[in-house]
Amino acid sequence: MKKTSLLLLSIHLALLSSCSELQHVVNNLPDVIASPDGQLSNTYISNGLKEALDNGIDKEVSKLATENGFFTNESVKILIPNELQKVDQTLRKIGLDKLADEGLKILNRAAEDAVGEAIPIFATAIKEMSIEDAKGLLLGGNSAATNYLKQKTSTALYQKFNPIIANSLDKVGANQIWKDIITKYNTIPLLNDAQNPDLTSYVTNESLKGVFKMIAIEEGNIRSKLSSRTSEVLRKVFALQD
Repeated sequence: MKKTSLLLLSIHLALLSSCSELQHVVNNLPDVIASPDGQLSNTYISNGLKEALDNGIDKEVSKLATENGFFTNESVKILIPNELQKVDQTLRKIGLDKLADEGLKILNRAAEDAVGEAIPIFATAIKEMSIEDAKGLLLGGNSAATNYLKQKTSTALYQKFNPIIANSLDKVGANQIWKDIITKYNTIPLLNDAQNPDLTSYVTNESLKGVFKMIAIEEGNIRSKLSSRTSEVLRKVFALQD
């Protein structure tokens, strides 16, 4: 395939009318691509995508593993389950704000306990990223690399997070606190909608959403902001998609 500038390649990709055509072009990208800084090999491009994901994990996901990593971050803070919104509102109306707040904080603490276990799972997935994967992800949109990581790791992360979160909820007495909340709610006169959600499953899923949201934020920054490209590899590789 004749070498061409990334600009012409991007225009061609934008005009393609089907996914099969897009995949054909991606699969036939040249082994060496011209860039403003010279010739970049597919291996170099692969290294750039891997570094971008590593940055997302190091800079953003690691923050979630600290105390208040979820609880004070409004973009990923785990809120009361939909099933319990009415419970929360009712308790606050009758002056039990402290009890409701404690229940909310404990959900976020459980998520923070689990996130540290994600790092080795992410490391394995990034290491296994192929050159063909990287070529497609570079031109795949603002969150393409994050979506790749989500596809590769979600099942393993859920299996790892779920028992940790269950143990965390038990350890700090969350199950008892929520039992107290539900019991108090269910004893309020004239209410006939008893609640009993699976908190462990809920917190696990919300934790995963938060983790991938933070990785996507860093990927988006690297793709759109020159100041976020903090290494030569990132600057050269992501210049190709500008």
